[in-house]
Amino acid sequence: MTTRSLFATRLYDAPLGDVALIDDLDRACRSLSEDDEAGRAWSKAHGYRGYTSYASLDDLPYRDPAFGDLVRHLNKHVAAFARACAFDLGGKKLKLDSLWVNVMKPKGAHSGHIHPHSVVSGTIYVALPDGAAGLKLEDPRLPMMMAAPTRAEDAPEDLRSFVYVTPEVGTILLWESWLRHEVPPGDGKQDRISISFNYR
Repeated sequence: MTTRSLFATRLYDAPLGDVALIDDLDRACRSLSEDDEAGRAWSKAHGYRGYTSYASLDDLPYRDPAFGDLVRHLNKHVAAFARACAFDLGGKKLKLDSLWVNVMKPKGAHSGHIHPHSVVSGTIYVALPDGAAGLKLEDPRLPMMMAAPTRAEDAPEDLRSFVYVTPEVGTILLWESWLRHEVPPGDGKQDRISISFNYR
């Protein structure tokens, strides 16, 4: 008898490899969280514990050179991920659609969601204090499992219903945009800073 895994869900995990740029991004993110009144107001109105530029700023690569440098790095990583996923892009490249800053206060969380109208989504981690949460990824088959039993605690990663990823500062994570994910509450004592993005 043999068994094999079908319909793989890919997760790309790579270091940015530019410590100076991470420092610049940290400064830029903290500055935005202080200066972007519209972003702070949106975050408060929507119960976001901290600050996000998601609904307020759409020009970050032009606003600060650090974000422009980041996009040049991301373009290469996203191209590598597209090849790993065997995407047939017809000779074209995936293009950055949106990029936003997240400065999450201690105990902050972001409930499960997907990113519609995108092909690849991802996050780079700029500040992850001790105890801060990483990323929780959900098996996309979960809504269809109906009467399936739960998985054993020692199940291999590719058979788990949820996978928790704890990145390091400077880590880039990429996944296909239909993959449901969330940020669970953490126990960190300082702000958790990340930059998320979509490619179409």
